[in-house]
Amino acid sequence: MTNVLILMSDEHNYRVSSIYGHPRVETPHLERLAQAGVVYDAAYCPSPLCAPARASFLSGLPVHKTQVYNNCRLEDIYLPSYGGVLREQGVFTMHIGKTDAYTAAAKLGFSEIRLPGDRKPPGDTNFCRNPLSIRTDGPSRADGFGPKDNAFAKDVKVVNEAIDWLATSAPRLESAWTLTVNIVAPHFPHFATPDLWHKYDDAGDPPGSAYGGEVASANHPYAQDLRRHFQTDAFTGAQVAGLRQGYLAGVDFVDQQLGRLLDALEASGQREDTVVVYTSDHGEMLGKFGMWWKCSMYEDSVRVPLVISGPGFPSGKRSVAPVSLLDLQASLFYATGADRPAHWWGTPLQNIGIDHHDRVTFAEYHGHGTRAGSFMIRKGSWKYLRHAEAPDQLFDLATDPDELINHYHGRPKVAADLNHELQILCAPDVEFARAAAHERDLLARVESLHA
Repeated sequence: MTNVLILMSDEHNYRVSSIYGHPRVETPHLERLAQAGVVYDAAYCPSPLCAPARASFLSGLPVHKTQVYNNCRLEDIYLPSYGGVLREQGVFTMHIGKTDAYTAAAKLGFSEIRLPGDRKPPGDTNFCRNPLSIRTDGPSRADGFGPKDNAFAKDVKVVNEAIDWLATSAPRLESAWTLTVNIVAPHFPHFATPDLWHKYDDAGDPPGSAYGGEVASANHPYAQDLRRHFQTDAFTGAQVAGLRQGYLAGVDFVDQQLGRLLDALEASGQREDTVVVYTSDHGEMLGKFGMWWKCSMYEDSVRVPLVISGPGFPSGKRSVAPVSLLDLQASLFYATGADRPAHWWGTPLQNIGIDHHDRVTFAEYHGHGTRAGSFMIRKGSWKYLRHAEAPDQLFDLATDPDELINHYHGRPKVAADLNHELQILCAPDVEFARAAAHERDLLARVESLHA
C-alpha cells in the first residue's frame, strides 16, 4: 500500500532553488528530497495561471477541455476531480489549503478538505484581451515587499493542519491515502518575516542586462502586452530589488515547510510507504525581460520545479524527460493502485524513463494579459510556441536556456515537426476560436452584473 504526499506552492520559479542551481537561496530540504528521489529538469504546468493550472491538475484534463481559461469564476461547473475518483475506489483523499479551481472546494469530492482557499465569484474580471485590459493596481503591486511579522501566517496554519493530520489520522487509516498541501508562498506580494527578509539583504539582484527590455524576446508582442497589462515598465530599480529579495525569502520559507512535512511524515512511521512530491502550480517571471508574475509561455513562467521520492522512484537521479503536472496527477493513481479515467491526459511518471529525452509535453495559455492565446510543445531540447495573433517562436533550450534566440524561421523542419505534434493533440485554430468565443460570452455576463 503506497500513499502520496504533495506539497504544492504557488508561483515558484524553478530557477530559484539550490537544486536547480541558484547561487544564493537556501533550500536544504529540497536537496534532502532530491537526494532520496528524482529531480525533473523539464517539468511544466498545464497553463501559467492559477485557476486554469489547478483546474487541469484536479480534473486530469488540459485547459481547452476544462474551458477554465482564466481566473474569472462566475459559476460552478462540474468536473470529476482526482480526489473524488480516488475516494470512490477506497483511497482516502485529504486536501488542505488553496483550491482555486472550477467549483467550491466542498464540491470537489475529496474525502476531507480543510482550510480551503476558494476564489470568490466573480473572481478576476480583468481578462479582456481585445482591447487589452490594463490593471490599474499595477504600480501599487511594485511596492508589495518588505518585512512583516505575520507574512506567512496563513501558510503556517495550513502546514500545521497537515502535520496534525499526519500525526493523528494518517496512521489509523487502513487504506492508501493522498495528502495534498497547498500553500500560497512565494506568490506575490513579496512580504516576508523579518528573519527571512534580512537573511537576503542585498540579494535581490536585478536580472542581467542580457535579459532586459531591449532583447528580442522582450519585444515579442505578447511580452509587450504583458508589460502593458501589469504596467511593469514603471517599476523602479529599488522596487525590482525589493520584490526579488522578498521572493528569495518566500522560497526559503517554502523549503522550511517542506522540511516540517518530511519530519512529520517520518515521525508517523509511514515515510517508506509514501511517495513525496514538491511542485508548484506555475512559475514567476521575476523581472526577466521586464516581465513579472506569470501568464507567459517563457520558461520562468510555464516551467515548474518537480522533485519526487518514494516507492517507484530511484534515488539521487535527475530526469531530462519533458513532463507535465498532468503526468504527476496520473502518478497518484499508479502509486495507490487505483484506476484512472481513460480520457484523462497524462502518463504516470513511474512509467516514464528518466532518460526519455524526446518525449513530448504540452501547455497552453488563453488568459489575461496577452492579445490572444498560445500553445507550447516541448520535445527534446526544442520548445515550440504557437501563438494565435503574434509570430511563432522556437527555442533550443540546450544551447539557449534563457530563450534569447528564436529559430522559427531558421529551423523550419524542426518547427514543422513540433507543429505536427501539436496538431495530434488538438486543433489549435479551432481551440483559439473557441477560447475567444468563451471570453466574449464571459465578458458579456460580467458586464451584465454591473448593468
